[in-house]
Amino acid sequence: MNDLRSPEKKFRPELEGVRAVAALLVAIYHIWLGSVSGGVDVFFIVSGYLITTSLLSRMMREGKIHIGEYFLGLGRRLFPIAFTVLLVTTLASIFLLPQVRWVQTIPEIFSSAFYYQNWQLANSAVDYLAQNNAASPFQHFWALSIQGQFYITWPLVIIGVYFIARKVLKTPVRKTLLAILTLLFTASLTYSIYITGENQPWAYFDTFARAWEFSLGGILALLIPYLKFKPLISFFLGWLGFAIITLTGILLPVSTVFPGYAALLPTGGVILVIIAAETGSKFGAEKLLGSKPLMYFGSISYGFYLWHWPMLVFYYAYFDRETVTNTAGVLILLCTFLLSILSIKLLEAPVRKINIKQSKGRLSAILAAFMMPVIIAGVSWTLYVNYSQAGMAEELPAEDYPGARMISENVPANPELEPLPEAVNAKGDLASFYFDEGCYTARDENSVTKCSYGQTENPEYVVALVGGSHSGHWFPPLEAIAENLNFQLDVYNKDACRFSQDDFDGFLSESCMEWNEQVMKPLLEDPPDMLITTANIDKESTIPQGYIEKWRQFEDVSKVFAIRDNPRMAEDPPLCIEETPENCSIKRADALSDTLPWDNTENVPDNVFFADLSEFFCDEEECFPVIGNVLVYRDHHHLTATYAETMAPALEVHIEKALEQLDNSSQVQDE
Repeated sequence: MNDLRSPEKKFRPELEGVRAVAALLVAIYHIWLGSVSGGVDVFFIVSGYLITTSLLSRMMREGKIHIGEYFLGLGRRLFPIAFTVLLVTTLASIFLLPQVRWVQTIPEIFSSAFYYQNWQLANSAVDYLAQNNAASPFQHFWALSIQGQFYITWPLVIIGVYFIARKVLKTPVRKTLLAILTLLFTASLTYSIYITGENQPWAYFDTFARAWEFSLGGILALLIPYLKFKPLISFFLGWLGFAIITLTGILLPVSTVFPGYAALLPTGGVILVIIAAETGSKFGAEKLLGSKPLMYFGSISYGFYLWHWPMLVFYYAYFDRETVTNTAGVLILLCTFLLSILSIKLLEAPVRKINIKQSKGRLSAILAAFMMPVIIAGVSWTLYVNYSQAGMAEELPAEDYPGARMISENVPANPELEPLPEAVNAKGDLASFYFDEGCYTARDENSVTKCSYGQTENPEYVVALVGGSHSGHWFPPLEAIAENLNFQLDVYNKDACRFSQDDFDGFLSESCMEWNEQVMKPLLEDPPDMLITTANIDKESTIPQGYIEKWRQFEDVSKVFAIRDNPRMAEDPPLCIEETPENCSIKRADALSDTLPWDNTENVPDNVFFADLSEFFCDEEECFPVIGNVLVYRDHHHLTATYAETMAPALEVHIEKALEQLDNSSQVQDE
């Protein structure tokens, strides 16, 4: 059986131009449009085309791939600039990023260095506790991570197919590879379309949802000898492909619809350019893309991509801006261009001249020398933050850090002290049940979890804390109160959810509504004495009907203790306190309704007890991010566990009253 023809061995200058255009588009869209261009999809298909051509040619010629030499070659090309950017970005982050962002940033050093940054971001994209994370200066390494994973697996695919074709099936190698790549392309694209529809933020960073782009590049490499057209047709195909590449980011909201079938647009554009270049035409797009300026820019596009993003993030951080002026944008591009040139000449070029076959040990040592400073800097920074966080495990002295006790017990606060928790610890200052395995339901899950705290042996009462994060951040004071009032505290918590019968016009996810349905089974089969949840949302002046419908189902079996929702701040309080502490309060009128929500709501069930703790967030004029030397919020609207715990005495007063009513109603029923 005849095999597919081998493609003509030749340098393809248009691919350097395609890389140049893609890198420039990525930077321009990031800087001025604040969006995504689809340029990384261009990189993926070009990588698939080139690496398939190279590896298959080597395999057909030698019958094997020297894996060690292959990986040293990859490291020689990728490591010098990548680890230099990582080191510079790490050091700059320590000095330029606010401490509140350190805990988010540090793990991304390691995920970038070891090529799993895409999975780090995928988990953050679907993790409600990480939703307020700002853009990281390492974030762009997600694309390099996917490419790195591709570079690791692709030689195994080529070797496996070669062995199966020659030794097992006795079939032509290229045809067998074409069949395998077509199967992989179909499976990956099908999965990509499915997961993009189900969970697009996750899909955007999912390696297998992107694998079809590399497979498509490989398929093109196998079929390119058969894809030749007349010059006039090639002329139109080339310019059409060029237009698609440059306009994808304008035509499609890439960051919210990719990868899926939408990513066929930019990858299709690259295919048209490559096909057009096979025949060529006098005024074809390949002439522009293969011109010396674009070829040169393409040769430094790797460094350009790596440098542009941290430059932009540090501009935002240093100048405290959310947009880029035209002048600043041009300066960022120029600095990125210069850094790319210097990186190539001083770092990459000398290393790439090293002969792999003759200097394996020397090359390995040099590549390790690029890696080690990044690892050392990351570990040192981690140890410093861990040491700072370890200090938070100690109980704060109430006389210095009274928090809400300053109001409930008139404990004065020393104005000379800096608020705690420190900014570096604020984001992670969560209720302890979040750290107990299996004690809350993640954002994309619907299974019901239950963990019990407080007096779990012979409790006088059983109390259930039910809902999402705005219920969950009351856990620290409730855990302390449970010991005092002898009750068992059962936690039923789901991220990004509310205890509601209504989905608020689709605001609550499908998994949230499924959880709401399923959580009723354990709560009604063995009803708690009292159920604690939130009474309203933000500054709304009424109680949502979806809440009331839930409460009514417990009318004959349980008391409902509904807490008025806490005020939400205009700025991110930990960041604001770190940078401009004098401007972080907001007007009470902007954060809370004038009247209590339950005073404006009809048909509230008789089993509901309401608690308003607004006085521990606001006075008559303002709401505060720091009270009693304790940071109230860990983000715009979630309480720090430290402050919440100081509210225990105030909350206990309301809990006691509710339990008294519960006892009284039980006595009446008994009589």
